[in-house]
Amino acid sequence: MSVTPSTSSAPATPPTPGRSRNMAAIKRRNTKPERAIRSLLHAAGKRYRVDVRLQLETARPRPDIVFTRARVAVFVDGCFWHCCPDHGRQPGVNSGYWGPKLQRNVARDRVADEALRAAGWTVIRVWEHEAPEKAAERIITVLDTAIPSEER
Repeated sequence: MSVTPSTSSAPATPPTPGRSRNMAAIKRRNTKPERAIRSLLHAAGKRYRVDVRLQLETARPRPDIVFTRARVAVFVDGCFWHCCPDHGRQPGVNSGYWGPKLQRNVARDRVADEALRAAGWTVIRVWEHEAPEKAAERIITVLDTAIPSEER
């Protein structure tokens, strides 16, 4: 009697209740890198909205920081969750769950980027490992070119 491997897809939820609790406890907003960048932007006189769902024709992205008048959307991406090329790693345990999960995150990011750009937005992606000062500087540069000086 031979055993054939299962062809079912990866589970939609983490395999254990404990892991599910851990994942539920991970913050989606107000992370330390995000708060540091927002603090620097605020100190520079830049005003923004936080965690706003944008209703676009093809997607409903939820950037971490939104500058509505300048139409600039900022995402502060975690290295693990968004597969950072420098620090992202594939987990060795439950790779059948984690691999597809992380790839869906990256695919969702690309869809959001495309939808925002198609709607006339500028998208800025910041990795959590980036220095907050450098990230804020990059965002401010984009904002200063997006809004004419007479409107600032």
